Amino acid sequence: MLRKLHALIIKELIAVWQDKRSRMALITPPIIQFFVFTFAATLDVHNISLGILNRDEGQYSREFIYRLSGSPEFTQIIYFDSDQELKEAVDAEKVLAAIQIDANFSRKILSDETGEILLIADGRKSNASQIAGGYISNIAQAYNAFLAKRKGMPLPLSELKPRNWYNANLNYTWFTITGLIGTLSMLTSLSVTALSISREKEMGTFEQLLVSPLDHRMILLGKAIPALMIGVVEGSVMLLAGFLFLDLPIRGSLLMFYPSMAIFVFAIVGIGLFISSLSQTQQQSALGVFLCVSPLVITSGFATPVENMTQGLQILAMLNPLKYFLIIVRGICLKDISAGTVFHNTWPMLLIALGTLGTASWFFKRKIG
Repeated sequence: MLRKLHALIIKELIAVWQDKRSRMALITPPIIQFFVFTFAATLDVHNISLGILNRDEGQYSREFIYRLSGSPEFTQIIYFDSDQELKEAVDAEKVLAAIQIDANFSRKILSDETGEILLIADGRKSNASQIAGGYISNIAQAYNAFLAKRKGMPLPLSELKPRNWYNANLNYTWFTITGLIGTLSMLTSLSVTALSISREKEMGTFEQLLVSPLDHRMILLGKAIPALMIGVVEGSVMLLAGFLFLDLPIRGSLLMFYPSMAIFVFAIVGIGLFISSLSQTQQQSALGVFLCVSPLVITSGFATPVENMTQGLQILAMLNPLKYFLIIVRGICLKDISAGTVFHNTWPMLLIALGTLGTASWFFKRKIG
């Protein structure tokens, strides 16, 4: 029996590689998504165009502008002579943010009064504008402390110095690549299994598979194990790419990572086999994968925290194996989480895997019966 199962696994791996559609699904999406999500789809804001309308010609306004121009985030500084020019630049999206320095800015500082600077941001790009405003506020606070020290004024009695645990530089690519380890292994294993049975139907070999000396459970197992192997390899490649090219740390144990990953992929494989059992063509299977991937990613916490979702979506997320696996992979890479935490997020995936594989087996048996 094991020899027959081994032959079916080898046959499935060869079929996946020889089929152009399956081969493209294995190679192209991971490469594209790795570069897009890690280098393009980032919440970090760089190369900001900043507009400046300086009505003051004093020393302090020039010093403040010099500090802004020295910041690596502001790569383009555009100067304006009037409010109308500044307004037109913001309307035309030539600048993301702009500052307007009051005409009495330097005189007020010399008189130990508060100098005023107006910050104007493009609200159409709310997230980027908020981050750019934060950059300018930090520069202004640092300049205030510098002026207070130079003028001999009392400094604040307390100062907040933030320290970011687990990701000291708030490197967003670490958050992204750990999410891709889960989403790409899910997408790959789901695509392989969803296309497996429908591919047999299109090629006319499904009936030959049914008359082989294997029952429905062995057939499904022969379809599931290759997808498991491919999904684990896909996740390992993403983990290695993050480690080599993005300096992703691996602070936890890989001995806890791989068993949980295998259980996660098995849960996804069950969903793929269920889709494949329902489909008659590979096109129908691809549509089924598309319908499943979107809600799985959205409710997983890949981009937004699950806690920020509505109560109904949070309940739905409890049935999503990707949610639990992302907690594990991010915890192992960034936090060195304990074995108890890994187990706490692994057993729900195991229950989901048993449920999805059991449902796929029952439906497949009923379909061929």
